[in-house]
Parts: sequence; structure tokens; C-alpha cells
Amino acid sequence: MTVTAVATVAEPVRFWTRPRRVGTGLVGTGLLAAVLFGSLATGRPASFTPAETTAGAAVSIGGTAGAVLFGLIAAAAGAALWLPGARRWLWWLLAVGIVAVVISFLCWQLSRAGQNVLPLGNVIRSSMIFALPLIFGGLAGTIGERSGVINIAIEGQFIAGAFFAALVATVAASVWFGIAAAMIGGVLVAALLALLAIRFLVDQIVVGVVLIVFALGVTGFLFEQLMARQPSTYNQPSRVPTWEVPVLSDIPLLGPVLFRANVFVYLALAAVALTYVGLFHTRWGLRTRAVGEHPAAADTVGVKVLGLRYGNMLLAGAVAGLGGAYFTLLATTNFNKGMTAGLGFIALATMIFGRWNPVGVLLAALFFGFSRALAVYLGTIGSQIPSAFLNMLPYLATIAVVAGLVGRARPPAADGRPYVKG
Repeated sequence: MTVTAVATVAEPVRFWTRPRRVGTGLVGTGLLAAVLFGSLATGRPASFTPAETTAGAAVSIGGTAGAVLFGLIAAAAGAALWLPGARRWLWWLLAVGIVAVVISFLCWQLSRAGQNVLPLGNVIRSSMIFALPLIFGGLAGTIGERSGVINIAIEGQFIAGAFFAALVATVAASVWFGIAAAMIGGVLVAALLALLAIRFLVDQIVVGVVLIVFALGVTGFLFEQLMARQPSTYNQPSRVPTWEVPVLSDIPLLGPVLFRANVFVYLALAAVALTYVGLFHTRWGLRTRAVGEHPAAADTVGVKVLGLRYGNMLLAGAVAGLGGAYFTLLATTNFNKGMTAGLGFIALATMIFGRWNPVGVLLAALFFGFSRALAVYLGTIGSQIPSAFLNMLPYLATIAVVAGLVGRARPPAADGRPYVKG
């Protein structure tokens, strides 16, 4: 009997791993925050209260001491990523580092502002409100790209949903009819995208951009012809009501967000849960992911690839239309040309940041919403940072996170590739 020895070659151990790269960046950011924010802050206390107003009990810390302390905490979280086994704690330590840098920044700002108290309840509630269109748009993008179709036209679906919501809610005197009409408006734009991209194999990015321009043009024309001339008849919808759950709405921080909210909050959370369960725990989700990864293989086992893509794009359009209704039935109570302000593209960024996962989309949208809520609050308390920069802050934060943290995120393998049955 002959015994053959098999030599095994160990894979080389990488030194510059992802946790160490992130850790190095976090150490540098934390030290910079400690030095810069600490030197700019004053000894005046920075206070944080869990309430929605500045009244009530608050936690206070000296501005300079807080800026330095939390900057060092961020640096320590980054240093911990160099320890053995740090990969399993990557996201937790990164979250600690980001929160610490934000608090360091706030200690500087609050110590110099006229109002040195930050009502966390108010900021968290505003974060959820600002995140709503991005949740719907990010889910619409996720459903489309999990099916293999790039839904660049989310901005167009937003503006169509906003227009139809305002028009129908005003004419029918019902926000519920307006919400239903917004979903139909989103479906119409999505149907055009599906027809051109799936049936006629037009480049999906090009047709998406064209549909955005088309939706902006059509709604702008109809606004001038109808709404601008007779606003009371066509452009004065009611705002969606707020529903309050007794007792639960009094829970600090999360109570007002979850139990003193409008219908869009509940719809957004329900959409996240249903999309997650649907994608990862149902037959529809398995087939959708198969079509997005390898449509030819899915076709061989009997999945109707084109039919599933058509259906999913219409579903995505309905979800994006809900996001459009937010602009005219909650954020404002009228329609204006171009009022979506490019948030459809930010929704695509939340989809990428969330790694095409509904829960990830929710967290990414809340991150953007928090950045925007913070910028708005700082502008109201007399921040020394120019208002123009504060307005850019949410977009800069989104770009920094997407470019720095998910640069290597892998989309579905067949994303953007038309399928022609052989």
C-alpha cells in the first residue's frame, strides 16, 4: 500500500485588514476631534436631555472636557480594532466611534451656541421624519436591484407620487385617496422603466435618467396649467393625521417616534419588515434573489424571469410612490416643481450603504435623517458654522460613509444586465 502525503500551503496572513484600516481611520478622526473640537470649545457646559423640549432633567458636561473626552473614546474604539479577533466587533466599535465623534462635535457646538441644550427626543423624532422618503426609496431600489433591474428613476417616481398625492387628496378631500394615487403615480413611472429596460433592452441607467426628466417635465407642466392657476381646487391637500398610543407615547426617546406618529412612519416600518421577510424567508424572495444573481439558472428551474422582474418593478414603483406622498401630505401641504430635491439619488445611496438589505436601508436612512435633523437644530440655536455648510452636512456625511465604508459592497451579480431567453 502506497501512502501519498498531501502538502497544505497556508494562506498568507494579511496585515492591512479591513478592521485595521477602519481602526486607523477612526483613531485619526478621534484624535483630530479631540484636538480640534477641544480647542474650539469653551468651558461652558453642553447639556443633553431625553425630552422633546429643552426643559427637564439634562446631562451636562463641560464643552472642552467633553469634546476631548469623546474624541479620545473614538480613538480608543479605533485602537481596539487592531486587537486579535476584532473583526467580529467591527460594526459595534465603528458605531461607538462615530457616536463619540458626533458627541465631541456637539460639545463644541453647544458650548458656544446661544442655546446649550440638545433635546434628544426632538432630534430623534425629526430624524425619523426626514428618513421616511429615503426608507421608501431605498426599499424600491432594493426590490428592483435584487431582481436585476437598476431603478435609477426613483426620483421620477417620487415626483410623480408627490404630484398625484396632492392633486387627488385635494379633489377627493381625502389623504387616503391621495396616498393611493401616489402609489399609482409611482407605478406608472416604474411601468415605463420596466417596459423600456426589460422588453426593449434599453440601457437601464440611461432610461432611468430620461424618465426622471420626463416626470419632472410633465408634473411641472401640469402644475403650471392646473395647480398654479387654481390652488384651492387642485393643490391644497390636508396633512396626514398623527396617531397617539396612550401610555406608550410617553416612553422617553422612542415613545414619541413610534407611538405618536403619522401613517407614513407605520407604513415605512411595516414595509421594511415585510420586504425583509419577503426577500429572505419566502419563495418569492428566493426567486427574486435568484433572478438577480443568475437569471439563466433560475429560468432553467421554471422561474419566469421576465414576469418576475415586471412584477417587482411595479411593486417597487408603488413603494417609491409612497415616498413621494410624504412630500405633499406630510412635509408640506402643496406640490411644487422639483420639490423632491434629488432625494431619489440619496435613496440609492442608502440602498448601497444598506447593502441591498431592508434593515440596512432603514439604518442608512436614519443616519441621513439624523444628519439633517442635527443640521436643522444647529441652525436654530445660532451655530457658528455657516448655514450653507449646515445644509450640505447630510449630503457630505452620506458621501463620506458610502465612499469610506461600503466601497467594496457587491451588488447582485446580474444587476443591470438585461436577460434574453435563449
